[in-house]
Amino acid sequence: MGRRFEVWMLVICIQICVIAAVTNPNDLAALNALKSSWKKLPRNWKGADPCNSSWVGVVCNNNTRVTILKLAGMGLVGTSLTDVTSFSELTRLDLSNNKGLRANLPASIGNLKKLDTLMLVGCSLYGQIPESIGSLQNLIYIGLNSNSFTGPIPHSIGNLSKLSWLDLSDNKLTGGLPVSSEIEPGLDLLLKAKHFHFSKNQLSGDIQTQLFSSKMQLLHVVLDQNNFTGGIPNTLGLVQTLKTVRLDRNRLTGPVPETFKNLSNVNELFLSNNNLDGPFPNLTGMASLNYLDLSNNSFDPTDIPEWFSSFQNLTTLLLEKTQLKGEIPSDLFGLRRLESVVLSNNNLSGTLDIGSGYSSNLTVILDNNSISGFQQGAQYNLNLTLDDNPICRGTGARSNYCTKIQLFIPSTSCFPVVCSSDNVNGINCRRANTKLKPYTGTINFFAFSFSDLESSIYYGSLGQSIMSAFSDSKLQVDSVSLCNPFVDVASHLQVKIQVFPSGGDSFNRTGVIDVGNILNRQLFPLGAYFGPFAFIHDIYEFPGENKSSNAGLIVGATIGSLFFILLICAGLYTFVLKKRVKEANKNSSPFASWNPDNRGGGVPQLQGAKWISFEELKKCTNNFSDESVIGSGGYGKVYRGKLTSGELVAIKRAQHGSLQGDQEFKTEIELLSRIHHKNVVSLVGFCYEQGEQILIYEFISNGTLKRNLSGESGIRLDWMRRIKITLDSARGLAYMHELANPPIIHRDVKSTNILLDDKLNAKVADFGISKPVSDIAKGYITTQVKGTMGYMDPEYYMTNQLTEKSDVYSFGIVMLELLTARAPIQHNKHITEEVKEALGNFQNILDVKLGLASSLGGLEKYVHMAMKCVKETGAERPTMSEVVREIENIMQLATPDPDTESYSTSSIDNRGADKDLYHPYDSDAFDRSRTTVPFETELR
Repeated sequence: MGRRFEVWMLVICIQICVIAAVTNPNDLAALNALKSSWKKLPRNWKGADPCNSSWVGVVCNNNTRVTILKLAGMGLVGTSLTDVTSFSELTRLDLSNNKGLRANLPASIGNLKKLDTLMLVGCSLYGQIPESIGSLQNLIYIGLNSNSFTGPIPHSIGNLSKLSWLDLSDNKLTGGLPVSSEIEPGLDLLLKAKHFHFSKNQLSGDIQTQLFSSKMQLLHVVLDQNNFTGGIPNTLGLVQTLKTVRLDRNRLTGPVPETFKNLSNVNELFLSNNNLDGPFPNLTGMASLNYLDLSNNSFDPTDIPEWFSSFQNLTTLLLEKTQLKGEIPSDLFGLRRLESVVLSNNNLSGTLDIGSGYSSNLTVILDNNSISGFQQGAQYNLNLTLDDNPICRGTGARSNYCTKIQLFIPSTSCFPVVCSSDNVNGINCRRANTKLKPYTGTINFFAFSFSDLESSIYYGSLGQSIMSAFSDSKLQVDSVSLCNPFVDVASHLQVKIQVFPSGGDSFNRTGVIDVGNILNRQLFPLGAYFGPFAFIHDIYEFPGENKSSNAGLIVGATIGSLFFILLICAGLYTFVLKKRVKEANKNSSPFASWNPDNRGGGVPQLQGAKWISFEELKKCTNNFSDESVIGSGGYGKVYRGKLTSGELVAIKRAQHGSLQGDQEFKTEIELLSRIHHKNVVSLVGFCYEQGEQILIYEFISNGTLKRNLSGESGIRLDWMRRIKITLDSARGLAYMHELANPPIIHRDVKSTNILLDDKLNAKVADFGISKPVSDIAKGYITTQVKGTMGYMDPEYYMTNQLTEKSDVYSFGIVMLELLTARAPIQHNKHITEEVKEALGNFQNILDVKLGLASSLGGLEKYVHMAMKCVKETGAERPTMSEVVREIENIMQLATPDPDTESYSTSSIDNRGADKDLYHPYDSDAFDRSRTTVPFETELR
């Protein structure tokens, strides 16, 4: 007991020593300058040591230097940002949604050389964006949208080779889009950029051909509501990664480039309200299109192209005033996801035949054409208007289809509330408490892939994704409500959001900052329905801030007195500890053999995992008896056990030949403890004593994917479940590659390393041979074979070098296993060869338990994605976040099996399971523990 007390006192002394570290004088001076010049700063900005006083919005490294300043949504009032540029170690600056900040962006912003995130969204900033911004070589994220910046876009932004996210929309910028020359850089040099958001400015001139190239990785090009002239550059059609293209509401002329037909990944294409002419656009290769708007252009008169009926993902087709003529093909209305067709103000004629296979929520607007008849007469069930057609001018006109209707009807609905994971949708959410004060704002989507604003399917998916991001970020939120969807005149979708607090009636300032941070940085996946967006929050009134602060002073004085007493006690006790501290460390610390004097030494810095004694592990495994063994491998045996806390765990005990060095084991548990994602098996703890190296993981009840595919478990994996397992696993790997810190390459992805829990949610497991991406980036090469035959990246055999694309290859093999239930190598033949040979008749190789291939929605796309993953070279393979997005799309095409039973533990139907990352990724995950900015999550 005495020894424990001494160690406890030592901990207090260490904490006191840490507290003794003081904020850097320069940073302290800058913070005090902000206090003097800005109003409405957080109330706890008091004292002489901000880093050790936990000033709201201030994050320091080693308790001395300010590295992050995040004060979004605080209601700040100020007229200068100059003092902010004094924090030389700053990596992230977020002052978004502070309308009271009326200032220019000073040239001294170029002093912040370590800045990777600059977020000044929704303030009242004005003046020109300084050229010095181009000296911030570490910038990855720039969000300056929704301000009043004027002047040109600086050429110097082209110097930012790491930049992924560039949002300058909703300002008053003028001039053109800068491209590089012999004397200055331009936007065409931003080869890592994913997002070009320049909408709603006063930009003009030609969009130069040089701006785009096949080397770029752009996902979103959003240029609507400007004054661009000239033609659409054909090089835009070379950017194969594109998901969203908005060029509408400009003054563009000429034909749509033929290269656009190659944009097979584009979900939303907006070219409306320009002066485009020439042949009707050839979009035959754009099979992923959900939303197409070509309205109000002057294309050559033509019949409606037949290839529209092959766009199986299409929800919205807007071709108003595009000089279409002839009869409307009836199969156009048979697209099963189609929600809206607008063909008004054309020269369409003949008798309208809508067929019988149209969707139940279809709206068709055909005003002002030359249609003279209607095949179905009164026998139809859709929203239809033929107003201003000959059929509506005669005596037989019917009011039900001769009355104008509106496409986007604003909704006053609030969709089903999404509760935190420990609640269920409905009355059990705390939001039923009318005293709760939610955080509110508006999400303004630049693109969206549907037109039925009343459909709760879309918003439910979005709400689940946002809630997952809050959960993964350990943010205590009770529920999320999405309300009042509205499409504005610029075809932007605006949705009101309410986020309700958990554990109290309102959010504190830190909570408001954290909620705003996740929404502003879009730290969650948007799935197939929603494109890029801007978030503007409403002013949050903090309850009780107008009350007297006497209570706070009393508490502060009390804490100060107690601290002084502890300081005296610790000083007196130090003399006693000096003689015994070495022995106490040796006997009490599980890290005694890690010498702090060695490079990288000292105790591991853990995030969630805990040390568990060898004695406890012996007890919970019956002295590591064979009866407790649930698996084995090259590392050693895996045991099932129950800790004294009652938690079931999987205990992975290294055999003698697999033991690592002290520093290697320490590094591994530090790495594993930082992995927090619902589709990745969590490290619960570890043991390092008596010559043992043991890792303790959460116990996953339904075992490996391989076992379940074989039928040994008795669990039925239907098509929907297999897609869900694919999606879960892909999200876990995307998180590891793009959102873990540091990012991680698994190196042994296979069906035995994917586990299924009691609800059949998939979790990626076994990181015993994982490697941080940072090591790979430094040229990590291995001469040992890592991984499993059949799953190995072909490039690995030639280079001995691993990349994230090695995991992608292995994941592609797992996807093929899910389809065929066959081993990667069977009868001396690799599964990829078998699948290639069977592509003409896939039924021959399909797992018989899946039934007929023709009944499996999205099968063709699934096979296509799997085969992309197993391309011979890594450069040809997608990233895991791209795989996630495609599987999300496939999931929408799949038809749930009506015969699926409901299982309590071994076979839960997951069709309604929560979506997470991102992705966005984080979402992490998206994850997406989405703790990084959206350029890492890759929206959609």
